Amino acid sequence: MGKRVLLEQIMQCGVDQGTARSLLPNINQCLATLPAIACWQQITQHVLQPSHPFSLHQRLYEMAFADWDFAQGFPPAWVPSAAQIEETNIAALMCEMNFSSYGELHQWSTCLPWALEETDHASFWDVMIRRLGIRFHQPYTQLMDLSQGAEQPEWLVNANFNIVESCFQAPEDSPAIVFQRSGEQLETWSYGELHALANRVSNGLLQLGFQPGAAIAIDMPMTPEAVAIYLGIIQAGGVVVSIADSFAAAEIAVRLRLAKAVAIFTQDSIQRGDKQIPLYQRIVDANAPRAIVLSQHGTSKLKWRLGDIVWDDFLSPNNIFEAVPAVPNAHTNILFSSGTTGDPKAIPWTQTTPLKCAVDAHLHHDIHPGDVLAWFTNLGWMMGPWLIYASLINQATIALFDGLPTTRNYGQFIQAAHVTMLGVVPSLVSAWKTTQCMEGLNWSAIKAFSSTGECSNPQDMLFLMSLAGYKPIIEYCGGTEIGGAYITGTLLQPCVPGTFTTPALGLDFVILDADDRPTHKGEGFLISPSIGLSTELLNQDHHQIYFADTPQVDQTPLRRHGDYLERLPNSYYRVCGRVDDTMNLGGIKVSSADLEQVLNTVDGITETAAIAISPPDGGPSQLIVYAVTAPHQHLKPAELTTQLQAAIAQQLNPLFKIRDVVMVEALPRTASNKVMRRVLRDQYRAIAAATPASLICDRSLQPVFKG
Repeated sequence: MGKRVLLEQIMQCGVDQGTARSLLPNINQCLATLPAIACWQQITQHVLQPSHPFSLHQRLYEMAFADWDFAQGFPPAWVPSAAQIEETNIAALMCEMNFSSYGELHQWSTCLPWALEETDHASFWDVMIRRLGIRFHQPYTQLMDLSQGAEQPEWLVNANFNIVESCFQAPEDSPAIVFQRSGEQLETWSYGELHALANRVSNGLLQLGFQPGAAIAIDMPMTPEAVAIYLGIIQAGGVVVSIADSFAAAEIAVRLRLAKAVAIFTQDSIQRGDKQIPLYQRIVDANAPRAIVLSQHGTSKLKWRLGDIVWDDFLSPNNIFEAVPAVPNAHTNILFSSGTTGDPKAIPWTQTTPLKCAVDAHLHHDIHPGDVLAWFTNLGWMMGPWLIYASLINQATIALFDGLPTTRNYGQFIQAAHVTMLGVVPSLVSAWKTTQCMEGLNWSAIKAFSSTGECSNPQDMLFLMSLAGYKPIIEYCGGTEIGGAYITGTLLQPCVPGTFTTPALGLDFVILDADDRPTHKGEGFLISPSIGLSTELLNQDHHQIYFADTPQVDQTPLRRHGDYLERLPNSYYRVCGRVDDTMNLGGIKVSSADLEQVLNTVDGITETAAIAISPPDGGPSQLIVYAVTAPHQHLKPAELTTQLQAAIAQQLNPLFKIRDVVMVEALPRTASNKVMRRVLRDQYRAIAAATPASLICDRSLQPVFKG
């Protein structure tokens, strides 16, 4: 490519002529002399800066890999150096166990203990419990007992412990939490200060007469006080009932009922931007049991129910407490799945579930003592408790922000807190990309990102990497009933945006087609047992949900999870959405995620949801697309439909025909940020049933979801 043409292309990306001329020699030399991967690494390390327009980043990525064989998978955006690999926790574990490859490590991690008897290797979970320094009142005599079968393993036989004690192994003066309340300065709590407050909570619960085993709810934002309350309940032998602070009174009531909660911690209100949300009133409307209320905005006690307690009155002055030991399968936390119909699944975590959180963080996220973890989350979603255990058991710091994550203020907090691992959900990254609110910030402290909650868009993930000078993204997919991920990534393997590199250590899975045969694209089934996997549900039949009628491997039933997976030619993986979001269009099966990945590339589109609707009188499924457009876009429905259809025809399959496009302000989501496609299907069917076919494309008849 000529220098003049290259200069013009650089300037077309929004770079001024002077800057473009200064960049030109290095870019030209990289493109002309280096192989694709080395070229891109050189460009990201010595040419591109976060301050450059993302369009330049994207254009150079495309140019560096112009001759890439995409049949072998997408090209990597980050490749670890030998020095970076050597510094990882996984490399240290491989060295300790004398493994020469990651494949050997993973195979060992999934072996049952008795399968290792002929070698000198200890079991994976034995080794990780020792590496993490898990504290026991009474050590286990056997790692695992499978006498009840793989569905019902007994872990850490005869052990007695309280997992909270393992959260306070760091020096007392080490930072446990760095946080920023809305409109205030950055503050830090030490491990000693957090432990003291958790102890005061535990003593306060005993003074009120609560006994070990009592279910006590938390419905409040992810604040330092919420973390202390969470730990205080569990170390007193109680069971935390996790409720998202976004839920309406009816949803709160359902969760309190399912968990049989006897008390609840909350606060008077929540400040979100310019809105003040009356959280305590929701608790009252839910007819919640006795409440301990933190006053954030000066609500008068006169407005509180008789019997509810002020936070300061509740707290015991005694900051010393001996944690109550328990058996390994004792409940510590009740969380809820993101159900869209009927009651959500009530999923108990036990004393052993946090081991899964901490091990995933230690190995896959490479968390070391002193690291700072930020993940904008809530105790009502599994990533809230996950963040507590992933950080504290690994002697790291939790970074908490009391505000909106879509604002520049959040980006400035990440910068000021020196966050080293930043967790995101893909839709949040998409919002950052659309609004450009994170431009010009210094995120150089970040060592890695992690993404979970929904399928990633590769272009958005490349944008995320560009914000911190190209740091890797650990894709992380699992669920509340896993306690972490079953498929993820490592810092040993090159990062390809939007893809996974490995089953999680300690776990494995298979991909099967509709006839239960191994395939490269189909439903993923987990291979039990593993620490973290649930063994019971409080309100449904666990066997029926996860094991009934599943295929078997070596006479052991596989565990159903419900994700639709694809193994790529480069042996990486892509999660293509939920199995129940797979549709049949023109006789061809395709997932919602496959369609949405293409639709989201259309100019002016912020996000989409693809659903299939069967006509009332039968016949082939029809494709309906819900589309959220970028601000200030004024696309007409017919014009947008044409563009979306062209994208599908060019990038996926011309046989996939769009029946209708519905333009909305936002997509309906669960508390854990998953798009509720079932809600969209039900609403579209209701509208279609009430609307003549000739008017079905009249936009005035379509629902609008407001975030």
